Amino acid sequence: MLGVWLLLWGSVALGGRADTAFLHRAHDSSGHCTYSFTVASPVEAACPEAAGGVPELRAELAALAARLSRLESRERGMGGSGPRGAEPGGARDPQLVASTARLEAARSQMCPATVGGGTGLLTKASVFWGQRPGTEPPEGGRSRQGGEGGWLSRAHAVPGPAAAPRWEPQPLAYQELQSERTEVPASRLLEETALGRPEKEDSAGCGQLVWVGEPVVFGRADSIAGKYGVWMKDPEPVSPFTRDNTWRVDTVGTEVRQLFQYEEAEQLARGYPAKVHILPRPLESTGAVIYRGGLFFQPRHSRSVARYDLRGETITAEREIPGAGYHGQYPYSWGGYTDIDLAVDETGLWVIYSTEKARGAIVLSKLDPETLEIRRTWETNIRKRGVANSFLICGTLYTVSSYSAPNATINFAYDTATGTSRALSIPFENRFRYLSMLDYNPAERQLFAWDSFNMVTYPVRLSRA
Repeated sequence: MLGVWLLLWGSVALGGRADTAFLHRAHDSSGHCTYSFTVASPVEAACPEAAGGVPELRAELAALAARLSRLESRERGMGGSGPRGAEPGGARDPQLVASTARLEAARSQMCPATVGGGTGLLTKASVFWGQRPGTEPPEGGRSRQGGEGGWLSRAHAVPGPAAAPRWEPQPLAYQELQSERTEVPASRLLEETALGRPEKEDSAGCGQLVWVGEPVVFGRADSIAGKYGVWMKDPEPVSPFTRDNTWRVDTVGTEVRQLFQYEEAEQLARGYPAKVHILPRPLESTGAVIYRGGLFFQPRHSRSVARYDLRGETITAEREIPGAGYHGQYPYSWGGYTDIDLAVDETGLWVIYSTEKARGAIVLSKLDPETLEIRRTWETNIRKRGVANSFLICGTLYTVSSYSAPNATINFAYDTATGTSRALSIPFENRFRYLSMLDYNPAERQLFAWDSFNMVTYPVRLSRA
């Protein structure tokens, strides 16, 4: 499974103020991207605080560091080259020796670092003096530049210029956790590559569905009437309408007649329609679509399909679908009287239904968008009650396995060009656990869906046919 490896170095805050965290990113030997961070923390709880408390020790250390710096500067002005003078074995300034001893004594009161496992590693303060450019302290913290002089602490020292070495004590009492590796599931955007998405995709023409992205919420219904519904855009609009116009129907109720018109999707998100159409006939369920300036829908309690003209605001065509089940005879698995479902793809207008002759299997018919005359019909072997919803892309029917499972799949495809079906397993997310409408918009190459009050879209990708 594709994953992102995070290497976490944490700090344990045991009371008190934590300092700024430092984040680093690098690649490990296996090619994984590794992130690490270090956070300052108070002293370890198990360590006894020195007499006078840690803040006092920190102040003492800073004062001693400043004093050593002054003494060093004074000795350099007298011809010395560091704490021990210019020559090996030279006399040491008594004040410098006394200050160094006090500094070591202050450090000794701090908690020693824990060794292996346990709570982690307590990093010592970083104090140095007299370092020459390019030199580093050997093991044990002693300088190679002459016996007992030199380094007072080995951890994280930052050398200053040779002519004017600086005292830079780092914050005391760092505490780091042991290394921990955590595997994080890859995003769906990465997962598509792991699943072998074809390298070439058809960005303009037709192809096979290979990937469905995560849902993006555009709006939410604010009343119980919007638990189920349908929202649409016209892929081939007729003036004065444009592709920005958005349409919505809340379908909970016995007399569903209101068609809400919005100038754009953002207006839908705010909930203020530009106009409300009152349909001459109440519609049934969530199978309606907008196409070429008309609303195509199933009138309530009928096996017919009707076209409502958006400009003239009248029904301009109506036709019965022979033998089609209606009002709960052959719905999708979620119910909702979804016996007759209209769809639009790159090739035109479709109706999805079933008949007694087909014994509940999905039947597809291609319709003339002006007269609603049936041009051709296909009978599939996919049981309509066995799938949650369906849509068409480039003349191929695709079905969804579940309307409520969060991790559903696009599970079947029926190709009208070959008259054959095949099983699929394309991940599909039901984020809000109740998918009542799903349609494809070929102009935007997105799926439009209604998921328990929420109007969402899904990006899709197609391979070359």
